[in-house]
Amino acid sequence: MSRYIDIGVNLTNSSLMRDLEGVLQRASANQVTQLIVTGTSIEESQQAVELCKRFPQQLFCTSGVHPHHASEWQQNSEALIKSLAEMDCVRAIGESGLDFNRNYSPRDIQIEVFHHQLILARLIQKPVFTHQRDAHDTFVDIIRQYRQNLKQIVVHCFTDNKAALYDYLDLDCHIGVTGWICDERRGTELQQLVKYIPANRLMAETDAPYLLPRTIHPRPKSRINEPAYLPHIIENIAQHRKEPLEVVAANCLSTTRSFFDI
Repeated sequence: MSRYIDIGVNLTNSSLMRDLEGVLQRASANQVTQLIVTGTSIEESQQAVELCKRFPQQLFCTSGVHPHHASEWQQNSEALIKSLAEMDCVRAIGESGLDFNRNYSPRDIQIEVFHHQLILARLIQKPVFTHQRDAHDTFVDIIRQYRQNLKQIVVHCFTDNKAALYDYLDLDCHIGVTGWICDERRGTELQQLVKYIPANRLMAETDAPYLLPRTIHPRPKSRINEPAYLPHIIENIAQHRKEPLEVVAANCLSTTRSFFDI
């Protein structure tokens, strides 16, 4: 039976925390043996570290500030992220990047905070877990400035077009694929593109509790996505890559272990 690692779980979200042990048990029962907990703010990065301490065999995490929270950045934020990132359970800086779709933080502040986190990742030589929405050109321009001296980068929850995908691959980025690929309305382009992602650049994630795969039947009454559904996402990836599930699962596992040094 294949084993899986979910590279993006918002485990500090209240909808998952209220049944934390159940979420982890269901993940294990479905061979999702380890999870990378996403840090989206200073507070949630701290919470992610605490969760890793409670479940050290099952959880790793990232430490960073999501563009939605960029306006919360303070003078000591970089030092706080760095202190967290020095802990063994923290395997990447992020979730960092740009989101010009919702602009919960002003664009200029998002850009500044993204620079800060890339500089930190370069300094401590940790991978970067990134977010990009409706900001591709600016995002790529910024990554190009740092890429040569960065360890590794994953573009989390890729939903963009072919040109964007090849921009990322040209920059030697990894690509994270979510249950978006299971969406018959919005995921059709990703279904066509996933076959172009090299096996050693492809990783899988749920982005739980968001993006519940639409092809899961029966759909859970809660409509909450969980790491336990990661095998379903990888089945869809394999289907659209026209590759055996066992091959895709093994490649994702190997790539993920290498990227996060697990």
